[in-house]
Amino acid sequence: MALTFPNPSRRFDETRRGVHFFGHDGEADVQFFVEASALLDAKASVATETKCLNAFDAALGIIHDVAAEAHSNCHRTIYVLTANDFR
Repeated sequence: MALTFPNPSRRFDETRRGVHFFGHDGEADVQFFVEASALLDAKASVATETKCLNAFDAALGIIHDVAAEAHSNCHRTIYVLTANDFR
């Protein structure tokens, strides 16, 4: 079954500096974490909650596409998406 994103919630993780969100593949929930470096311009000095969540929201379609591609290659329950995944 294809990965879907029925739950629009996302959460900033101050300790790890990034955003958590969830997908669903029909069998289980799939957790994703996007590193701040993948969300923000390299010139951004500090990865604040507001900056990261705004960047996440602005790139939601692309983030979901990258997450779905990662999940199609290897079915895991947790993924960390880095800047390299968006190149």
